[in-house]
Amino acid sequence: MKQINLQKKIRNKFIKQGVKMIDPNTVYFSKDTKIGKNVTIEPFVVIGSKVKINNNVKILSFSHIEGVVIKENVSVGPFCRLRPGTILEKNSKVGNFVEVKKSKIKKNSKVSHLSYIGDSIIGSSANIGAGTITCNYDGVKKNKTVIGDNSFVGSNSSLVAPVKIGRNSTIGAGSVITQNVKDGNLALTRSIQLQSKYKRKK
Repeated sequence: MKQINLQKKIRNKFIKQGVKMIDPNTVYFSKDTKIGKNVTIEPFVVIGSKVKINNNVKILSFSHIEGVVIKENVSVGPFCRLRPGTILEKNSKVGNFVEVKKSKIKKNSKVSHLSYIGDSIIGSSANIGAGTITCNYDGVKKNKTVIGDNSFVGSNSSLVAPVKIGRNSTIGAGSVITQNVKDGNLALTRSIQLQSKYKRKK
């Protein structure tokens, strides 16, 4: 009962402050949550401790956020998990079924679908394709991935840390990247596609 009353008190405080909540009873806050102006929070969102949300942010349904700084004009979710140590800079986007841990995503960059970004720095105006994974753990320690400004990482790519992707570079879809990629280069690791005539048995 004490926790329920606390949540009601926090929700009412944010509603008076101007936070837009479609269904306040399904949104959960921590006592130390900080929220700026013109923020919208959709239903079924959980905000844990040490979260700061700046102005003009939209958090979509079924997102879980903890230990995160979200700067201006950012979109998060739906079905997104932001873990401690994450910073989302202005105009960035973290979309559906994306998990981010201890990483900085700089301004105007997008991680839109089905990705894991851990122990990483993603530069400005980068695009991270669906299914991209930063392979940050080698079984002993966590390693860093650095992705330069204006880079494009194709869908279903695995970036094996420690690794650095240069500025203005492109990673071909389906690649496993184990070596640094220089600025402005295309990196691609993909087996040859074989094809022959084939008749299925009925």
